[in-house]
Amino acid sequence: MTDSGRGPTVGTQQGKRSIADVIDRMTGLLDTMPQSLESRRSFLATYLRTTRAVDAAIRDGEFEDPVWVEAWDVVFADLYLDALENDLSSDPGRSAPRPWRLAFGAPEELAPLRHVLLGINAHINYDLPQALLGVISDAEFADPVVLAGRARDHERIDGVLSGRVAAEDAELASQQAKSLLDRVLTPLNRRASTRFLREARRKVWHNTLELQQARLRGPEAYAARLAELEVLSAARIADLLAPGQVLLRLAVAGFGVQLPPEA
Repeated sequence: MTDSGRGPTVGTQQGKRSIADVIDRMTGLLDTMPQSLESRRSFLATYLRTTRAVDAAIRDGEFEDPVWVEAWDVVFADLYLDALENDLSSDPGRSAPRPWRLAFGAPEELAPLRHVLLGINAHINYDLPQALLGVISDAEFADPVVLAGRARDHERIDGVLSGRVAAEDAELASQQAKSLLDRVLTPLNRRASTRFLREARRKVWHNTLELQQARLRGPEAYAARLAELEVLSAARIADLLAPGQVLLRLAVAGFGVQLPPEA
């Protein structure tokens, strides 16, 4: 959805699709996914519930431009669903981006919460800037008024996601036996979750603007910057795979990644 014709964009064919279509796609995948792939099922089920919450927020009038937010949500979700389908495919020519390969390849014995965090991290850090580029044209990036509205709706998503933290913690807790330490730390983990969502989304907006500048210079410049983002996002997944209290550690070190200035 760029008006310049320069550089890759995402979701140019999704304009007429709705969140209902995304929910149908997610439900179909969840219904057919083998029970043995529990980690992938955990994240997909979490994402399905979150997508329904975003749909409800749109219908409740929580965004300035609900039509745009719905188109954005479709493009965003499709990036994850495409990565998931590529990962599940037996076709050796299909593969997911590296952040998703690391997330999908994490040991199954990790707790469901850890798997969900891996998916959230890959999706926010790597997919979200691409999704924003897919639904903000070059002309809109050049219009300060329009761009400010897009940024505000981008921030409003935090409220929807933060509202899901407690519910998702309870849902995931029902799937595993929590240690005493986990139970004591749960309220702090929830506060950390809200904090890292805000921090990561600020960095996402920065990365989106960096990728837009590269997109204006052409496909090669865009591909180079996106490759940088892929490396940074994969490195943060490696952080999440380290042992220990992940949410507490990332609340200090940061959850998001940020593209450095171009040399």
